[in-house]
Amino acid sequence: MGMDCISKIRKFHQAKWDEPIIFQLSNPGARGILPPAAESEIEEMIGEGLSKIPEKLKRKKKINLPELSQPEVLRHYLRLSQENLGADLNVDIGQGTCTMKYNPKITERFISLNNMSELHPLQDEETVQGILEIIYKTDRFLRELSGLDSFTFQPGGGSHAILGMVDIISAYHRANGEAEQRDEIITTIYSHPSNAAVGSIKGYKIITIYPNEKGYPDIDALKEAVSEKTAALLITNPEDIGVFNPKIEEFTNIVHSVGGLCCYDQANANGILGITRAREAGFDLCFFNLHKTFSSPHGCGGPATGALGAHERLKKFLPVPLVDHDGEKYYLNHHLPDSIGKIRDFYGTVPVVLRAYAWMMSLGAEGLREVARIAVLNNNYVLSKIREIPGATPAYDQINEKLRVEQVRYSWEKLTEETGITHQDIQRRMVDFGFHLWSSHHPFIIPEPFTIEPTESYSKLELDEYLAVLKKIAREAYQDPDLFKDAPYNSVIHQIDESTLDDPKRWAITWRAYLKKHKNSKQDQG
Repeated sequence: MGMDCISKIRKFHQAKWDEPIIFQLSNPGARGILPPAAESEIEEMIGEGLSKIPEKLKRKKKINLPELSQPEVLRHYLRLSQENLGADLNVDIGQGTCTMKYNPKITERFISLNNMSELHPLQDEETVQGILEIIYKTDRFLRELSGLDSFTFQPGGGSHAILGMVDIISAYHRANGEAEQRDEIITTIYSHPSNAAVGSIKGYKIITIYPNEKGYPDIDALKEAVSEKTAALLITNPEDIGVFNPKIEEFTNIVHSVGGLCCYDQANANGILGITRAREAGFDLCFFNLHKTFSSPHGCGGPATGALGAHERLKKFLPVPLVDHDGEKYYLNHHLPDSIGKIRDFYGTVPVVLRAYAWMMSLGAEGLREVARIAVLNNNYVLSKIREIPGATPAYDQINEKLRVEQVRYSWEKLTEETGITHQDIQRRMVDFGFHLWSSHHPFIIPEPFTIEPTESYSKLELDEYLAVLKKIAREAYQDPDLFKDAPYNSVIHQIDESTLDDPKRWAITWRAYLKKHKNSKQDQG
């Protein structure tokens, strides 16, 4: 049998190909298809075609593309696909903070339909009324879920939405004549690092609030931090460790009392859909990740959408265009004179919006609340079981409620002290069973971290399968730590010297960059 029904341990052995880079497979003269020559009647009508192309649009040199037959291309990419893990291949609860849930396959059918896939963003509004209606209605759904008054879908992800929020913060204080005075942004250490990073690259001084002895963001530290210099609060709630701040409204009131804005990073919204809202917590701006919470695939960084919402008094600063309705038709509204302008071309990653719209329509209001309830239930079930695993400890387990919202950041510190096995060792061993285990954002505030977010997608049986492997590996660390030296054994991945990642001379992200560095290296050696 493929799985031991008692231990829940599944046999796993991943396909492994020593697959070259596609450029290395290139064979000069090979072709996937040979298009037929134009018929004489067509040539008589339009000529040979190339002469119609303006000279400035013609390439000076032939483009460097790999030359392969169709079967070679097919084999190459199928082999690579066999070397992947992901939400459709395994129980992917170990990618914490990313909300790796099941994405309904019918939505993939929707976005591949010709009347969707062949849309062009420069089409006349009259010809795209359908997709404008979907964008408009998705905006209305998010208004209900947040309590805010208008959404844009331009941002290409959560960090991009934070960039939009910080631009609006700057525009708002500039309009009030306080831009130079208000040069500080406040965040918390367990909010997503992009909050601090974006504020910093936009020239703000970042003030970071740390937890109090109970594990919650320290409200007394916030009171000391705010002043006439405060531009805004950027905060994730629940934070990335799964802790919901019960005093969040007090936080926003304190920041508002000194004239600052309050901005809600809702990347971790999967456990609070339909239960809490940004407006009631006192926020002026917020964003949702449609490619996570709203069941469009996460996509490893893209394509994505960070839907950015604003309170009515800040709507005028949103990027243009917004999608509005005049009673008869949908249209692109460019008439926001105080807008921060475009932060991306056109009006967003439309397939992601369509998937999110379809998902919300299929669930309805009560279904969205059920998503949150099951996500919280699954998370706290996993939490209770990990407490039983030797060497694993939930971070800030002193929190009185003993419960978390949609995820938890744990620590292997005790296991590492007692066995010498680190979280990186355990990560490598996990893939021997077809699973992934993520650590946390850098820098590691919690020692030897790992973060698990079960979402609502997985059954108790699937959670038990993942937990059984986690428990087995922890037991191995105590009984046979040498086993980890050469792990993984059954997976395609190998052990990596991560020190090279900090040396740009040692890696290249494109074939062209590789060839250039390889050439320079040979010249240096010669």
